[in-house]
Amino acid sequence: FGGMQIILSGDFFQLPPITRGGELLESEFAYKAECWQDAKLTICHLSEQHRQKDNIYLSILNQIRQNKVTTKTVELLKTRFNKDPESVRESTRLYTHNIDVDTVNKRHLDLINSPTKDYHMTSKGSRGLAEVLKKSCLSPEKLELKRGARVMFTYNHVEGRYVNGTLGAVVDFNNFGDPVVETNNGTRFSVTPQSWKIEEEGKTKAEISQLPLRLAWAITVHKSQGMSLDAMEVDLSKSFVRGMGYVALSRVRSLDGMKLLGFNDMSLEVDGEVLEKDLEFQKQSEKARQSLGDMSQEEILEKQKEWMKKIEPEEKVKIRRKEKEIN
Repeated sequence: FGGMQIILSGDFFQLPPITRGGELLESEFAYKAECWQDAKLTICHLSEQHRQKDNIYLSILNQIRQNKVTTKTVELLKTRFNKDPESVRESTRLYTHNIDVDTVNKRHLDLINSPTKDYHMTSKGSRGLAEVLKKSCLSPEKLELKRGARVMFTYNHVEGRYVNGTLGAVVDFNNFGDPVVETNNGTRFSVTPQSWKIEEEGKTKAEISQLPLRLAWAITVHKSQGMSLDAMEVDLSKSFVRGMGYVALSRVRSLDGMKLLGFNDMSLEVDGEVLEKDLEFQKQSEKARQSLGDMSQEEILEKQKEWMKKIEPEEKVKIRRKEKEIN
């Protein structure tokens, strides 16, 4: 990594990677890359939960994550069949296939009797890198909105106005044509375009810009990764890859916040290889923790100083050498 100190974070229990041809693979994860092996990474296995506070629901998710789903867990999930979430005005629908999502969103948008406003994504820089950004961006290249459209934010606002997954509705358009969105907590504000970038050595190689919104009557399980939802309606009856059910079910904060339309056997399974690798990561993390625990505070500080000296900018080193020569 060019001598840089980096921190990688992620969860291999999420959906597997997608190849350029669109085929889902169940085992081509990052830990198989040569650079992963060469980097000799120190593993820190995080276990604290922040999204879910419901202990019963946490138990369900942990059983799925460990491939140890019991009959009791299946029965608990079935209690949410066609049962609306509590204390929430409207839910986001999660489907496993794009065609179901597009159908639901278009049908709801067409039912609104008001003019449509279109917002088109712009891009600059490397065309190839811009395409990569477009594929990973949750906002569509062409976004169609109307007053009353159900929307979801796809960006974490720097001042905390909204986060990726915040739900709301378009209530108006301002004089500049920007949509005015009222979130589920009653906050109302105009939404302006945001940028997604790929940078290298401080220079922007590619950049795309679009409103940080998408229609949110329905989204795919794949697009829901990383989101936190207060309420959702989910259909897992067409799950076609291990981990898909875990990703979908772990988006919502509690069991009461979920309406379940259906599930199949695969939706309650995770990749066996990933499960085995996760156990290995836990052991490596414990070994690293013990190694750090055996070090004195003085040894830790000395290693920190050695590292800072190692990564000190070359220009500063040159300046210090010149200062020594002058003195």
